[in-house]
Amino acid sequence: MMDAPLLPLFILLTSLLAAPILFALPERAAKLRTAINLGMAALKVALVGWLSLKVSQGVIYDLRFEMLPGLEFKLQADPLAILFIALSAVLWLITTIYSVGYLEHGPHRARFFGFFSLCVAATVGIALSGNLFTFLLFYELLTLATYPLVIHRGTAEALRAGRIYLIYTLAGGLVLLLGTLGLWVLAGTTDFTPGGILADMAAENRLAAQLLFVVLIGALGVKAALVPFHRWLPIAMVAPAPVSALLHAVAVVKAGAFGIMRVVYEVFGIETAQALGMTAPLAALAGITIIYGSIRAITQDDIKKRLAYSTVSQVSYITLGVALASPIAAVGALAHLIHQGLMKITMFMAAGNLAEGLDVKRVSQMDGVGRAMPGTMLAFTLAALGMIGLPPLAGFVSKWYLAQGGLDAGQTWVIALLLGSSLLNAIYFLPMLHRAWFRDAAPEGEGAPGRPRIGWMLAAPPVTTAVLVLVAGGFANAPFSPLEWTRFIVAIEYQE
Repeated sequence: MMDAPLLPLFILLTSLLAAPILFALPERAAKLRTAINLGMAALKVALVGWLSLKVSQGVIYDLRFEMLPGLEFKLQADPLAILFIALSAVLWLITTIYSVGYLEHGPHRARFFGFFSLCVAATVGIALSGNLFTFLLFYELLTLATYPLVIHRGTAEALRAGRIYLIYTLAGGLVLLLGTLGLWVLAGTTDFTPGGILADMAAENRLAAQLLFVVLIGALGVKAALVPFHRWLPIAMVAPAPVSALLHAVAVVKAGAFGIMRVVYEVFGIETAQALGMTAPLAALAGITIIYGSIRAITQDDIKKRLAYSTVSQVSYITLGVALASPIAAVGALAHLIHQGLMKITMFMAAGNLAEGLDVKRVSQMDGVGRAMPGTMLAFTLAALGMIGLPPLAGFVSKWYLAQGGLDAGQTWVIALLLGSSLLNAIYFLPMLHRAWFRDAAPEGEGAPGRPRIGWMLAAPPVTTAVLVLVAGGFANAPFSPLEWTRFIVAIEYQE
């Protein structure tokens, strides 16, 4: 059933049109800037909710126009797009509240929120892209919009991090451009189609199809932080806490992981990718990244860098679930797109609160912070236990389906990988929790946490997302839960 195609466009424009207004506002117009930010974010959530309802009822949204002969700009709202755009809309509303509180007295707020809004628009565009060409346009916009946020503080360290970020992501974008051109030449289209568009071409020219797969996954693997393309992510942690949360939970790394899903499921098709012999190497690369990221996280004393290497590991669960070529594993991968976002944004906002409220930025400084900031640390604790995989939290649900998917695919090594990863998660998270809750703070004058100095706009967001971590796990089988929606998507992608 076809409906008017303008609703996805309106969702895109809520943030795209807000950006120039936010850039133009003077620094002193704090109340108006906050009203625009929160108003547009809330409107986006409402529109995405309406879009989700219509798509669940079978309505098709398809907006396109030809930019070059045979090359279309195309927006479409399908179930996979809804999964990503819903995560983006909800977490961006929460992150906007947090950002307003975090930057309340900071400089360059007009610039920050202008680029922040462009990031929202780029992420929404990525989710709604109906072909790889449109995806590429928004993918590059995301790179350019996030760079000013990474270097927001303007220090030498921030500028260096920004340069490294640009080198990696622009190089990845250039390779993605080559892959997009290659797909257009080989297939005559770049459309995303359930079941893929390359089955016939792959049968006729196996080597060209394999090369195209390597090029596209390699390009997307930069933002997905697959080894060896992950180095930019821990370095970018010099950015403010809201930006770190943005990079890890919603925008950049998720754009890469989402792109891998689109390429495997809707460019090649899972059966074609498996027949080409490309899923097994991709699963192996994801497994290596999972273990490598966790091992590196153990050695980090800086809280945000420890969380960054944790992201390198955890986002690769999504790639692993896709590469196992099992419907059950795919459910785990898609669910983890949501669950990891909820858990990681909670942890980065909590880390920002520790830095802002107590000037605690290192694991070695965390003694007694649980008693100084109980709400923040309770939220952090729930997210950390979810990352480890403790039931009934959201992370357990993802790992359970990935493990079952490994068995379903006949890849029993996945069980050992997940157990090893959970053990490593415990090794780098539990000492943080032990310090926070069970160690006494240092005596006054010896690095002891002082009285917290944060308001409700910093305190409430991580508690809210921590509750969502608990709800997403404890009520995973409820109607309209993220898990139920992922099953809907997998039935489409596997044409069941």
